[in-house]
Amino acid sequence: MRYIKPEPYYEGLPPFNVTGSPFNVVPIHNFPELMKETCALINSEWPRSETARMRSLEASCDTLPCSLVLTTEGMCRVIAHLKLSPITSKKKACFVESVVVDKAYRGQGFGKLIMKFAEDYCRVVLDLNTLYLSTIDQDGFYERIGYEYCAPVSMYGPRHCELPSLQNLKKKYMKKVL
Repeated sequence: MRYIKPEPYYEGLPPFNVTGSPFNVVPIHNFPELMKETCALINSEWPRSETARMRSLEASCDTLPCSLVLTTEGMCRVIAHLKLSPITSKKKACFVESVVVDKAYRGQGFGKLIMKFAEDYCRVVLDLNTLYLSTIDQDGFYERIGYEYCAPVSMYGPRHCELPSLQNLKKKYMKKVL
């Protein structure tokens, strides 16, 4: 099943907005006041030290890496987050990681919304043509929005030996050509 964009739909430069909707997707580095709340959201799913998480968010920039957040109107609440990271060996691609939707907002289409905006951001702003990701238990979700299974991808470039971390039997790698 392919994701159908909501109507009316606006595709442009950040902040992306669904016209008439109270939601925006913005690069976190343009709204540093959202970093603490974003840090708490990510840590609610994957606990890590606040210092390490904040450093990762502070590294967000206009190119890669870039953290995007889905917010309510007026930037009042962070609903979802994802991070776009470079893949050294693939210049026209990036790796999507740390995709998380606030537990109170799950099942309402916000995962689809932030992924769609991330795809637009990659295509329009970053001039990329392929997104890669890995998942342990959300492959059905990613299939429904157009991602296909692929061979493991290393964000750190080609290797001359097998990496055990890429052979994790639980982890599934997927990609989408934009």
